[in-house]
Amino acid sequence: MRRAAGILVAVAVLVSALPVLGYLKLGSRASTGTVNLKWDDFPIRYFVTNRGVPGVTAQQLQAAVVRAFNTWNGVDTAQTSSQFAGFTQAPPFDDDDMTVLGFLDRPELDRVLGATTFLIDVRTGEIVESDIFFNATFPWSTSSAGQAGSFDLESIALHEIGHLHGLGHSALGETEMRTGGRRVLGAEAVMFPIAFAAGNVADRTLKADDLAGISDIYPTAAFQRDTGSISGRVTKNGTGVLGAHVVAFNPRTGKLVGGFTLSPDGSFVIAGLDPGPHVLRAEPLDDGDLESFFDATFSVDLNFSAKFHDKLAIVPRGGGTRDIEIKVSPK
Repeated sequence: MRRAAGILVAVAVLVSALPVLGYLKLGSRASTGTVNLKWDDFPIRYFVTNRGVPGVTAQQLQAAVVRAFNTWNGVDTAQTSSQFAGFTQAPPFDDDDMTVLGFLDRPELDRVLGATTFLIDVRTGEIVESDIFFNATFPWSTSSAGQAGSFDLESIALHEIGHLHGLGHSALGETEMRTGGRRVLGAEAVMFPIAFAAGNVADRTLKADDLAGISDIYPTAAFQRDTGSISGRVTKNGTGVLGAHVVAFNPRTGKLVGGFTLSPDGSFVIAGLDPGPHVLRAEPLDDGDLESFFDATFSVDLNFSAKFHDKLAIVPRGGGTRDIEIKVSPK
């Protein structure tokens, strides 16, 4: 077993080198190929560091973490559970056989609100231990309506606990450059890598992309029976496009579920889709930090224009629509 690469909000994600289903799942390279990270034993027992920060006591931290875990556990198409095991003096990021969530002072990480690390079995991808830290350098709040000038602890906990379960980042969001970094204009996934501005509590609610991701990792029988998938390729001049972002939009429900092409032939799979027609769009990831989505070894192609598929893709219940090809053009 070894400690895997850290997952830093808006900074770095380790992803599978194989096509994944819809959203990004975290992965690790093993001698037999690539394995996805997931828990094999439930409930996930976790501890909370017995330390608060200005505006948030240790008890308020624990309550926000419980609410965030319960939000993921409440997804009726996924099988997860968790248990608060108690307070501890141990900080997160110690190899102590405990999953610990807590505050740490990391002023040098001046753009990182929180991070998640793992201790995994590299043969199977089983998560043995996962710690989460919240950067005490920033102002925090647990106010139900949010607090101006302070970041919402429950929202950031929900995002990091998504990582803890094995989810990577979603690209379903829009940002704009501002002095000091990017500002989120809108996001269709809690797992979007850039947080909303201080005072915003919109990321306390899971979106369709988050639900599809957690349900694919820990599916119920009903999820596998009642949803479907779309698979195909994104090509440019007959050659596969690596790193394209593919979005499936359901015009009946308004749901958006995103996927990526993670192999040289441009193949993608988007799962967890409701049966019925979907609009498909392929676009380059040119509005964000690539390291938030891909391992540094990936040669991501950004030189193409966004393109809608020329036909609706019909998703069958419990099955898949295959051989979709979205042909994009160089910019």
